Amino acid sequence: MTYFEQIRNALFLTGFRLRGKVAPEKTYTYADFKLWQRELIFAYLHQHMDHDHSQYAILWEDPDDPDAPAKVTHPAPIWLAMAKCGGILPPVEVYHALAEDEAKPDFRRHTRGHLLHETPPVGPMTEEEAIEYIIKKDLPPSVWRDYKGNRAILRVVRRAMIPADRSNRNAWRINQEAS
Repeated sequence: MTYFEQIRNALFLTGFRLRGKVAPEKTYTYADFKLWQRELIFAYLHQHMDHDHSQYAILWEDPDDPDAPAKVTHPAPIWLAMAKCGGILPPVEVYHALAEDEAKPDFRRHTRGHLLHETPPVGPMTEEEAIEYIIKKDLPPSVWRDYKGNRAILRVVRRAMIPADRSNRNAWRINQEAS
Protein backbone atom coordinates (compact mmCIF):
# COMPACT_ATOMS: atom_id res chain seq x y z
CA MET A 1 0.00 0.00 0.00
CA THR A 2 1.45 3.37 -0.98
CA TYR A 3 1.84 6.25 1.44
CA PHE A 4 -0.99 8.11 -0.30
CA GLU A 5 -3.31 5.12 0.07
CA GLN A 6 -2.50 4.90 3.78
CA ILE A 7 -3.33 8.58 4.26
CA ARG A 8 -6.50 8.21 2.18
CA ASN A 9 -7.62 5.22 4.25
CA ALA A 10 -6.89 7.08 7.49
CA LEU A 11 -8.94 10.04 6.32
CA PHE A 12 -11.83 7.84 5.25
CA LEU A 13 -11.84 6.31 8.72
CA THR A 14 -12.35 9.81 10.14
CA GLY A 15 -15.20 10.65 7.78
CA PHE A 16 -13.16 13.07 5.68
CA ARG A 17 -13.98 12.66 2.01
CA LEU A 18 -11.34 13.35 -0.63
CA ARG A 19 -13.67 14.41 -3.46
CA GLY A 20 -11.48 16.56 -5.69
CA LYS A 21 -9.47 17.87 -2.75
CA VAL A 22 -6.30 15.84 -3.25
CA ALA A 23 -4.45 14.39 -6.18
CA PRO A 24 -2.81 10.96 -6.03
CA GLU A 25 0.30 12.20 -7.81
CA LYS A 26 1.03 14.89 -5.20
CA THR A 27 3.26 14.17 -2.24
CA TYR A 28 1.51 15.20 0.96
CA THR A 29 2.97 16.31 4.24
CA TYR A 30 1.22 16.53 7.58
CA ALA A 31 1.08 20.32 7.21
CA ASP A 32 -1.39 19.91 4.31
CA PHE A 33 -4.08 18.75 6.75
CA LYS A 34 -5.88 20.15 9.77
CA LEU A 35 -4.53 19.39 13.24
CA TRP A 36 -7.11 16.73 14.08
CA GLN A 37 -6.47 15.05 10.72
CA ARG A 38 -2.69 15.14 11.25
CA GLU A 39 -3.12 13.47 14.63
CA LEU A 40 -5.44 10.78 13.24
CA ILE A 41 -3.22 10.08 10.25
CA PHE A 42 -0.18 9.72 12.50
CA ALA A 43 -2.06 7.49 14.93
CA TYR A 44 -3.35 5.34 12.06
CA LEU A 45 0.07 4.95 10.46
CA HIS A 46 1.68 4.13 13.82
CA GLN A 47 -1.09 2.10 15.43
CA HIS A 48 0.86 -1.15 15.55
CA MET A 49 4.09 0.37 16.83
CA ASP A 50 5.17 0.44 20.44
CA HIS A 51 6.32 3.95 21.24
CA ASP A 52 8.81 4.54 24.01
CA HIS A 53 7.70 6.27 27.17
CA SER A 54 9.47 9.49 28.00
CA GLN A 55 12.41 9.14 30.33
CA TYR A 56 11.43 12.47 31.91
CA ALA A 57 8.53 13.64 34.03
CA ILE A 58 7.54 17.11 35.21
CA LEU A 59 7.15 17.47 38.97
CA TRP A 60 5.42 20.71 39.92
CA GLU A 61 3.49 22.46 42.67
CA ASP A 62 0.67 24.92 42.16
CA PRO A 63 1.50 28.28 43.77
CA ASP A 64 -2.24 29.03 44.00
CA ASP A 65 -2.72 25.97 46.22
CA PRO A 66 0.40 25.64 48.40
CA ASP A 67 -1.07 22.91 50.61
CA ALA A 68 -1.71 20.57 47.69
CA PRO A 69 0.75 17.74 47.00
CA ALA A 70 3.22 17.92 44.14
CA LYS A 71 1.78 16.98 40.76
CA VAL A 72 3.39 14.76 38.12
CA THR A 73 2.95 15.32 34.40
CA HIS A 74 4.48 13.29 31.60
CA PRO A 75 3.73 12.96 27.89
CA ALA A 76 1.79 10.08 26.39
CA PRO A 77 3.98 7.86 24.21
CA ILE A 78 2.00 8.63 21.02
CA TRP A 79 2.19 12.38 21.69
CA LEU A 80 5.95 12.15 22.26
CA ALA A 81 6.28 10.24 18.97
CA MET A 82 4.33 13.03 17.20
CA ALA A 83 6.61 15.66 18.71
CA LYS A 84 9.73 13.76 17.66
CA CYS A 85 8.33 13.23 14.14
CA GLY A 86 7.62 16.93 13.62
CA GLY A 87 5.17 18.64 11.29
CA ILE A 88 2.10 17.75 13.38
CA LEU A 89 1.87 19.95 16.49
CA PRO A 90 1.12 23.68 16.25
CA PRO A 91 3.40 26.19 17.99
CA VAL A 92 2.65 26.53 21.70
CA GLU A 93 1.85 30.23 21.16
CA VAL A 94 -1.38 29.16 19.41
CA TYR A 95 -2.63 27.57 22.63
CA HIS A 96 -1.69 30.74 24.54
CA ALA A 97 -3.70 32.88 22.10
CA LEU A 98 -6.73 30.63 22.55
CA ALA A 99 -6.31 30.73 26.35
CA GLU A 100 -6.26 34.55 26.22
CA ASP A 101 -9.56 34.44 24.35
CA GLU A 102 -11.05 32.14 27.00
CA ALA A 103 -9.92 34.49 29.78
CA LYS A 104 -11.98 37.39 28.42
CA PRO A 105 -15.16 38.03 30.45
CA ASP A 106 -17.42 38.04 27.39
CA PHE A 107 -16.05 34.75 25.99
CA ARG A 108 -18.70 32.53 24.41
CA ARG A 109 -16.90 30.38 21.85
CA HIS A 110 -13.62 30.25 20.01
CA THR A 111 -13.53 32.35 16.87
CA ARG A 112 -9.83 31.82 16.20
CA GLY A 113 -9.78 28.02 16.18
CA HIS A 114 -8.36 28.23 12.69
CA LEU A 115 -5.01 29.03 14.31
CA LEU A 116 -4.68 25.37 15.31
CA HIS A 117 -5.05 24.25 11.71
CA GLU A 118 -3.52 27.04 9.64
CA THR A 119 -0.41 27.92 11.64
CA PRO A 120 2.60 26.06 10.25
CA PRO A 121 3.43 23.14 12.56
CA VAL A 122 6.67 22.99 14.50
CA GLY A 123 9.47 20.77 13.29
CA PRO A 124 10.90 17.68 14.93
CA MET A 125 11.74 18.06 18.62
CA THR A 126 14.13 16.30 20.90
CA GLU A 127 12.66 14.73 24.02
CA GLU A 128 13.89 17.68 26.11
CA GLU A 129 12.25 20.20 23.75
CA ALA A 130 9.02 18.18 23.87
CA ILE A 131 9.06 18.39 27.69
CA GLU A 132 9.51 22.18 27.46
CA TYR A 133 6.59 22.30 25.01
CA ILE A 134 4.37 20.41 27.48
CA ILE A 135 5.42 22.70 30.32
CA LYS A 136 4.39 25.77 28.32
CA LYS A 137 1.23 24.17 26.93
CA ASP A 138 -0.27 22.22 29.83
CA LEU A 139 0.99 23.82 33.04
CA PRO A 140 -0.51 27.07 34.32
CA PRO A 141 1.61 30.15 33.51
CA SER A 142 1.74 30.90 37.24
CA VAL A 143 4.03 27.87 37.56
CA TRP A 144 6.49 28.34 34.71
CA ARG A 145 6.35 32.04 33.79
CA ASP A 146 4.85 34.27 36.49
CA TYR A 147 6.20 32.66 39.68
CA LYS A 148 8.19 35.08 41.87
CA GLY A 149 8.66 32.95 45.00
CA ASN A 150 11.91 31.81 46.57
CA ARG A 151 11.33 28.06 46.39
CA ALA A 152 11.44 25.65 43.49
CA ILE A 153 7.98 24.64 42.33
CA LEU A 154 8.97 23.05 39.01
CA ARG A 155 11.46 20.28 38.30
CA VAL A 156 12.07 18.06 35.31
CA VAL A 157 13.14 14.70 36.69
CA ARG A 158 13.79 11.22 35.38
CA ARG A 159 10.74 8.99 35.63
CA ALA A 160 12.77 6.47 37.60
CA MET A 161 13.06 9.05 40.41
CA ILE A 162 9.31 9.07 40.96
CA PRO A 163 8.17 6.32 43.35
CA ALA A 164 6.06 3.58 41.81
CA ASP A 165 4.23 3.18 45.13
CA ARG A 166 1.78 6.09 45.30
CA SER A 167 0.33 5.24 48.71
CA ASN A 168 1.77 8.40 50.35
CA ARG A 169 1.08 10.57 47.32
CA ASN A 170 -0.62 13.35 49.27
CA ALA A 171 2.58 13.99 51.22
CA TRP A 172 4.81 14.64 48.19
CA ARG A 173 6.75 17.90 48.11
CA ILE A 174 9.58 19.09 45.87
CA ASN A 175 12.95 18.82 47.58
CA GLN A 176 14.41 22.34 47.98
CA GLU A 177 18.02 21.23 48.15
CA ALA A 178 20.12 21.92 45.07
CA SER A 179 20.44 18.91 42.83
